[in-house]
Amino acid sequence: MSAGKNCYSKFIKLFSKGGTTYKYFDLAAIDSKYGQLPFSIRVLLESAVRNCDGFNILKKDVQNILGWSPALKQGSTDVEVSFKPGRVILHDYTGVPAVVDLAAMRDAVVELGGNPESINPVCPSVFVADHSVAADFARSPDAMAKNQALEFERNKERFTFIKWGAQAFNNLMVVPPGAGIIHQVNLEYLAHVVFEEDAADGSKTLYPDFVVGTDSHTTMINGIGVLGWGVGGIEAEAVMLGQSIAMMLPEVIGFRLVGTLGPLATSTDLVLTITKQLRELGVVGKFVEFYGPGVAELSIADRATISNMCPEYGATVAFFPIDENTLDYMRQSNRSEKKIDIIRDYLKATQQLRNYADDSQDPKYTHTITLDLATVVSSVSGPKRPHDHVPVSDMPHDFKSCLSNPLGFKGFAIAPEAQKASGELQWTDGKTYKLSHGSVVLAAITSCTNTSNPSVMLGAGLLAKNAVEKGLNVAPYIKSSLSPGSGVVTCYLKASGVLPYLEKIGFDIVGYGCMTCIGNSGPLDENVVNTIEQNNLVCAGVLSGNRNFEGRIHPSTRANYLASPLLVIAYAIAGRVDIDFEKEPLGVDAQGNNVFLHDIWPTRSQIQEVENKHVIPAMFHEVYSTLELGSKDWQSLKAPEGKIFSWDVDSTYIKRPPYFEGMTRELPKQQSIKGARCLVFLGDFVTTDHISPAGTIARTSPAARFLAERNITPKYFNSYGSRRGNDAVMSRGAFSNIRLGNKLVSKPGPRTLHIPSLEEMDVFDAAQRYRKEGTPLVLVVGKDYGSGSSRDWAAKGPLMLGVKAVIAESYERIHRSNLVGMGIIPLQFLPGQSADTLKLNGRESYNIILPESGLKPGQKIQVKADETEFETILRFDTEVDIAYFKNGGILNYMIRKMIS
Repeated sequence: MSAGKNCYSKFIKLFSKGGTTYKYFDLAAIDSKYGQLPFSIRVLLESAVRNCDGFNILKKDVQNILGWSPALKQGSTDVEVSFKPGRVILHDYTGVPAVVDLAAMRDAVVELGGNPESINPVCPSVFVADHSVAADFARSPDAMAKNQALEFERNKERFTFIKWGAQAFNNLMVVPPGAGIIHQVNLEYLAHVVFEEDAADGSKTLYPDFVVGTDSHTTMINGIGVLGWGVGGIEAEAVMLGQSIAMMLPEVIGFRLVGTLGPLATSTDLVLTITKQLRELGVVGKFVEFYGPGVAELSIADRATISNMCPEYGATVAFFPIDENTLDYMRQSNRSEKKIDIIRDYLKATQQLRNYADDSQDPKYTHTITLDLATVVSSVSGPKRPHDHVPVSDMPHDFKSCLSNPLGFKGFAIAPEAQKASGELQWTDGKTYKLSHGSVVLAAITSCTNTSNPSVMLGAGLLAKNAVEKGLNVAPYIKSSLSPGSGVVTCYLKASGVLPYLEKIGFDIVGYGCMTCIGNSGPLDENVVNTIEQNNLVCAGVLSGNRNFEGRIHPSTRANYLASPLLVIAYAIAGRVDIDFEKEPLGVDAQGNNVFLHDIWPTRSQIQEVENKHVIPAMFHEVYSTLELGSKDWQSLKAPEGKIFSWDVDSTYIKRPPYFEGMTRELPKQQSIKGARCLVFLGDFVTTDHISPAGTIARTSPAARFLAERNITPKYFNSYGSRRGNDAVMSRGAFSNIRLGNKLVSKPGPRTLHIPSLEEMDVFDAAQRYRKEGTPLVLVVGKDYGSGSSRDWAAKGPLMLGVKAVIAESYERIHRSNLVGMGIIPLQFLPGQSADTLKLNGRESYNIILPESGLKPGQKIQVKADETEFETILRFDTEVDIAYFKNGGILNYMIRKMIS
């Protein structure tokens, strides 16, 4: 921070401690309204004040944030603000394409006569390789070793490229594969909570930690009072290069917690309840801030679980202001006492240390909602969406209803006469098992949502111990797995003595990474798959994750339920999701007595006793002291050197993208879109998994054909997520989800109708044909388009297919930003209008009339579809969005900025 250049330098205060001088901005002295602001808005304000230089961040940005009030309403009193995050985190599924883009940007800068090293992160960035490992092997002591070996065999080229990036770019730290899940590593190790930045005069500048990440669940860090959220990979690249973020000042919803959780309730039950309530309220694009005496009753891990699922209820952040419990967690996770003392002093000085029992500290919020923790009951969510909350007691009825209901989020359209269908499964133990609707075939304790929380992980271990001692087991055909979010979990599972029981019941540790939650569940046994397909069975996956969208977890599990790790084990033992745990036993013990779930379920007090004894700072030190070294496989990788990457034209993993081909210093001419055709015609809640899957590459897909033509066998197809550094593979993967509901064709799948020939074909093949014909493309979609993961290839893929614009009823925040970032025009139907009300069928020819100059955020844009004319809203939300579009996207904008 340079005081001479800062607009608010006169508000800098100093204090000394331990021989060091610390500087910080006295925010309360700037304006008396400061103390009335929500705590999350105070962090935004500090960032704007500290970075206010009159150029990137203006005084009006600071004044706009200071002017936040409960009366602010998004859409009617929109206020644009700019600010700069303090750091960026990336995982390898988004990080590899980000580094590919940066390498290609260097090439483009050279071709335009600039300095390639101008393309370099100025914002500290951390790359965590956590998405590549898959649960190919499970239920064996050597499963993890086999999965890690296969991970390196498949991904050697990608990992070598990551190593090149680490030496080619400054300010880029790489956490090697096998360390854990990005958000858990962020929580346990990377988070500063308060930055201490070295100044030229030997002092240190203090300011709140503030992070953006290329994964929507970056919000997990809100649980320890660090402001952060997910952005698209494209926007993250701009932030890395020093670009500020522009957004509309958000409404802030106050979520008041009172009471305490019951003895049998878990944090997972709580977050699924909150997800349902906030989805019903509607919090898309808003901040949620938790307050009330009930917050103090939650551990930091419980709070992080709630913050983690923020994208599932649609908010931008789910913020828990820092209190003394937060500082206790820092101590538990091996942060130093000196660091904790400085944080406390800074937070007190800037009115950012929260006492949840003191209601005089409660800010005024846009709207408030209250939940009594005592009302939370054991729950799951599914079978297709995270916010479809189902109390466990209702599961038998709910699943039966889903079988009968019309095809949709809560329906499978199974005819009454087919609901009793079943199939026999011959297994290697010589026994015959029966599969029917509701049979569990996949059970995974997975995902940062829960594996970061000792209470539910130790609870699962204690339940497994009790189950084993009662003689219960999991059927051998069920693929069960345990993928911790960090090595700390393994440490306390071992220390507490529960790990052998988890292994005994079939939940062996299979690796450290996202695994099943991201769709890397690996193959199911072919006999299981064949039995499901031959009998058209709706079989189930149960996972402790945060996403259960169609086709994400495994192609053969049409019903997928999110549940606590304890319930994952319970349903695996039961073998079906339609069990009534109150009335039906899980099995019998050695004496022939029925064993019910309540007989083996540990209470919160029992779990807490074990946690207090076995989750200690030494474990965090042991795991994180060698974080950056990586495994022997990682250390043996030899990466190329140099600042310019040498592209291998034969690579199917890393390819120079075509975004900057033919780019000039001049802006491209803005043109209307004429004679466009609709590539796919979609309904509501189309997720980024539908648009650009991350999981398995189907053997009959265009991407599979492309790889097979290059002599790559199916074993080494890997996943779409792992191949995001190659646009030739990824463009073929766009809209390749087997559950894609394209209304232009008769059944779900990755197919579409070419207009006007009316030939049905793969989406990629249709796009190629339109390209040869010189026909631009649009997408016509329903509500919440682009929900789910912050996946930049969900924008890059359509762009590569020739899509120029999307017309939707509404957008998910990050995906709209990604579309803008790639130069695709996001249009929105007027309120009350939709494709249905306008009687569109997707076979029309579309003309989108853009003004020759003077585009403005939110202006009306005329669209003509054959003879139907209608207005849409241009969903460029800020002037910065307009600048990105005029340049052809964020990255093109940054290149021109660097060479100008």
